[in-house]
Amino acid sequence: MSTLTIAWIGLPFFVGFVIYLLPKLDRYLALGMAFASAGYALQLFAERAPLTLQLLDHFGVTLVVDQLSGYFILTNALVTAAVILYCWHSGKTAFFYAQTIILHGSVNAAFVCSDFISLYVALEVISIAAFLLIAYPRTNRSIWVALRYLFVSNVAMLFYLVGAVLVYQTHHSFSFAGLRGAPPEALALIFLGLLVKGGIFVSGLWLPLTHSESETPVSALLSGIVVKAGVYPLVRCALMADEVDPIVRIFGVGTALLGVFYAVFEKDTKRMLAFHTVSQLGFILAAPKVGGFYALTHGLVKSALFLIAGALPSRNFKELQQKPIDTGIWVALVMASFSISGFPMLSGFGAKVLTTKNLLPWQAIAMNVAALGTAISFAKFIFLPHERREGQKDVRPGFWAATILLIGGLILANVVYFEAYTVANITKPLAIIGVGWVAYFLIFRRSVLKLPRVLEQFEHLIGVMSLMLILLFWMVFP
Repeated sequence: MSTLTIAWIGLPFFVGFVIYLLPKLDRYLALGMAFASAGYALQLFAERAPLTLQLLDHFGVTLVVDQLSGYFILTNALVTAAVILYCWHSGKTAFFYAQTIILHGSVNAAFVCSDFISLYVALEVISIAAFLLIAYPRTNRSIWVALRYLFVSNVAMLFYLVGAVLVYQTHHSFSFAGLRGAPPEALALIFLGLLVKGGIFVSGLWLPLTHSESETPVSALLSGIVVKAGVYPLVRCALMADEVDPIVRIFGVGTALLGVFYAVFEKDTKRMLAFHTVSQLGFILAAPKVGGFYALTHGLVKSALFLIAGALPSRNFKELQQKPIDTGIWVALVMASFSISGFPMLSGFGAKVLTTKNLLPWQAIAMNVAALGTAISFAKFIFLPHERREGQKDVRPGFWAATILLIGGLILANVVYFEAYTVANITKPLAIIGVGWVAYFLIFRRSVLKLPRVLEQFEHLIGVMSLMLILLFWMVFP
């Protein structure tokens, strides 16, 4: 298993290089790599004991592969496969597929890291690959959005790297376990980098513009898997160090509420989905012990929603309420919206029930409010007008293959927590969804309130980062 793991980590980078040499095989090589990762992830669920690989003897540079990693790796594999299928007949160049697989490989590497220095390398490679994919159209707008993302990411990683050095200075080890007994400023600096990278709380206000302005398949990759490279280390650290767990849970609740507050009032489809990425990441952090399953469910559903949003005739909800969409697209949109709202028969239901059961008492009310906001937001999609059309031409040839893969994954993932299907567990989510729909029709459907975007402006993102650092120092210092 050790040899297989090392080969699996290195293979995407080799495949990315080969795609340049054999551009006619780009799609096939990329899809084969994604399915290979899916097979590896499924094998991890059969392994009872975690696999630990120590790469360097004295620096704590280690890889840990277990079921938590398995959930994140499976998410990465399925989302990458869906994006490749979506782009199959789009005329994308070998460069696009090579960068997609390099991104896939670096995200995989982040999901098995158990030390701060190898995680730093993985996150930096992710930043570069994501930058190139965002800038792929080569328009002035896409290049600016990509540079904005790269700048914010690199500044955050500088803070992170200083924190990692402080951990090493204390323990002569880069291991995540070194957070125990490390100086409080080390924890604050590392967390600032990861919160920005993961799009958490106000540190994630770079995310809506980046995810909404990218091409549809790139948006699916960014929201489905890239932000989870920053979330996974937070979950892993919370499970390893008891003093970290309350901080992670607090930010989970905060980001769940912040994201859903913006999403409820958003009038643009892709921006609403981006704000819900911020919110749903909070559910992963609010209950770290079961965060892996929620990450899988969210990755599949959010990627599907971004791909479906790309097939809609407009991004404006007001215009969509006047233009009936194709019934087939509407059905896929409703299934994905049901899943993220927590409706039974899709894995979003089991993930929300499992998360709810692992919340602490002080979290319960806030997370129920976030769930209610989710139901209100996705009522905007569920109640759009629709009609059957013959010979729908607005949809890419690979759209249905990608959508079926993702929604099929949402249905099959029910087996993870089938015990959730009890009368008590079913009643509460249905009640929250029902109240959310009533609130949508009575209040939010006619709402014209637009929230200011001032904090999303480039010049304010670094300032917000500084304020977050002050908040973190206040939280970690005794």
